[in-house]
Amino acid sequence: MRTTIIKNGRAVLPDKVVKADIVVRGDRIEAILTESQEQATASNENHQLQSLSGDAVTVIDAENRYILPGLVDIHCDAIEKEVQPRPNTLFPLQMALIEFERKLPVHGITSMYHSLSLGVGLSLRGDHLLTQMVELIHAYKQRRAMIRHGIHLRYEVSHLAGIPVVERYVQEGKIDYLSFMDHSPGQGQYKAPGSFESYVMKNQAVNREEVQQIVEELLTRQQLVDWNHLERLGKLAAQKGISVASHDDDSPERVDHFLGFGVNISEFPMNLQTAEHAMRKGLHVCVGAPNVVRGGSHDKNLSAIAAIGAGAANILCSDYHPASLLAAVFKLSGLYDSSGLTQGLPEAVAMASLNPAKALGVDKQLGSIEIGKKSDLIIVDTFDGYPMVSTALVNGTIVYESSAYYPLHETN
Repeated sequence: MRTTIIKNGRAVLPDKVVKADIVVRGDRIEAILTESQEQATASNENHQLQSLSGDAVTVIDAENRYILPGLVDIHCDAIEKEVQPRPNTLFPLQMALIEFERKLPVHGITSMYHSLSLGVGLSLRGDHLLTQMVELIHAYKQRRAMIRHGIHLRYEVSHLAGIPVVERYVQEGKIDYLSFMDHSPGQGQYKAPGSFESYVMKNQAVNREEVQQIVEELLTRQQLVDWNHLERLGKLAAQKGISVASHDDDSPERVDHFLGFGVNISEFPMNLQTAEHAMRKGLHVCVGAPNVVRGGSHDKNLSAIAAIGAGAANILCSDYHPASLLAAVFKLSGLYDSSGLTQGLPEAVAMASLNPAKALGVDKQLGSIEIGKKSDLIIVDTFDGYPMVSTALVNGTIVYESSAYYPLHETN
C-alpha cells in the first residue's frame, strides 16, 4: 500500500495548530503524531513506522510549513473565463476544463464545485454550453482527475425554459449543489435604480435602447415564475442530498421566503442584517474571498470581513478568483495583512474547508485533518506572510509539488 509521511509540519487541526507528523496510508489519514502523541494511533513514531513495513513509503519534510486540509470551493465561476477569456473567443471545453484543473492545486483547492449558470443571458451561459460542460465534467471525473470535481448549478428563476434542464439534472444526480438566483432589476444585487442597466451595458456591449428591451423582457418573464414549482424542485433536490442555496438575499423576508425551498445556504447576503438573520435561522452564510482580500465588495455591498467579524458568515468561496481563497484565509488569521484579522488560523481555515464540506454534506470524508478522513492535504509556505502551496495531495496522491524559490545569482 502507498504510504506518505509528512514530517515536521505545523498541522492546522480543527481546534488548534500543532507541530506534527502526519501519516497517510492509501487514501486516508492514518495518524497524526504530535510530540505528546495525543493524536497518534500508535504509542510512538517508531512503532508506527514499523507497522508500515512492506509499504512503499514517501517522506515529505514540511520544514515547519503549515499543513492544511485541502480547500473546498463551493462557488466559483472561473471555469467560464477559461472557456471564454475574451468576448467571442470560445475555447474547446475539454481543453478549458483540463487547463483550469491544473491551476487549482496551486491555489490549494482540492475540491471544486464548478459554478455553471443557467439563464443569466451571457453568451457562455447559454443552455447548450452549460449542458455540454455538465456532461463533460461528469464524464471526465469518472476517468481521471487531479482534484475532486463537483457541479454547482446556478439557476436564474426567470429562465422559464431552463426548468426541464434543472429537473433532469436533479433526478439524474448529476449536480451536487443548486442555487436559485434572481438578477432582475429592482432587488438583490440590482436593487439600486439603474444598476442592472449599467452592468448589462458594460458587460454585453449593448446601448441604452437595447438594454431597455432586455429589462422589459426580463421583467415580463419574472412575473411568470411559478414559485410553487420551484419550491417543490428545491425540496426534491434537498431530499436527494443536493444542497440548495438562495443568492444575493437582500432582506430577512427574502431569506424566510427561500427557507421553504429546502435551502441550507445563503450566498452573498447584501447587508449585515440579512446575513445575521440567515445565521440565526440555521443557514450557512457564504461570502467571497476576493471581498476579503480586496478589503470590500466590488459592488459596494456587504463587507465580507465585517460579516465574518460579526459572526454572520461561516463559509468562504473564491467566487471568480481561485487565488483569493487561500490568501483570504491567511488574511483573516492575521498571518498575511493583519488588517483582516478576525479569528485564529483554525477558524479561518475551517471557513474554506470544513464549513463548506458540512454545508455540502461531505464533512465525514473531507474538510479537516482528522484520523480516518480522506487525505486531501496541502503544505503551505509563506513569503512575507503571503501563502503559497508547495505540495498538494488528493486521495493520498501528490498532484502538485513545487520547490522553494531562491534568488538567482550570476556565477563566474
